[in-house]
Amino acid sequence: MEKFTSLTSIAAPLNIINIDTDMIIPKTYLKTIKRTGLGKALFAEMRYDVNLVEIPNFILNKSAYRETKILVTGKNFGCGSSREHAPWALLDFGIRAIIAPSFADIFYNNSFKNGILPIRIPENRVNTLFNVLMEPQNSRITVDLNAQTVQASDGIIDSFEIESHRKYCLLNGIDDIAITIKKSDTISAYEKHMKLIQPWL
Repeated sequence: MEKFTSLTSIAAPLNIINIDTDMIIPKTYLKTIKRTGLGKALFAEMRYDVNLVEIPNFILNKSAYRETKILVTGKNFGCGSSREHAPWALLDFGIRAIIAPSFADIFYNNSFKNGILPIRIPENRVNTLFNVLMEPQNSRITVDLNAQTVQASDGIIDSFEIESHRKYCLLNGIDDIAITIKKSDTISAYEKHMKLIQPWL
């Protein structure tokens, strides 16, 4: 997993509430278990028409926002089914941080496990950002994970909360598997001990 320390990028405003995981990546694209190649399917039903031609007015199809790494969106982002393909598609597109007033719990947890930083800031501030970000020349945002801050082009710095263990994992680019591997000696010692005192296991 790639480390996340700080990130400066054009931020794309997606002013929609209750974006569910089927909107993030439609069920048509769930046949694969690979994490790569899903970026093209991100928001597919909003990005493309029935002939798979890009819809020009969709924010990620506009030239200024095609390379965005930060998404700013409405409350309850990631609701619906618990498909892990949703963070996979976002990450494969290039999204590393999502700013919203609130997230669905399962999506919020899955984001951290895939190296995406979900940031909760107040709804009134998000609404202000929507207006700021609609002007491409004002749409650059800096996210500093160490300082736990978001700074927009209007000069306002917002702080956000993050659980210390999740912060540690993102800063160091480690997931649950990597943490387990780090403790392999302790696990092996425990298994040897259990074989001695409970050999029937």
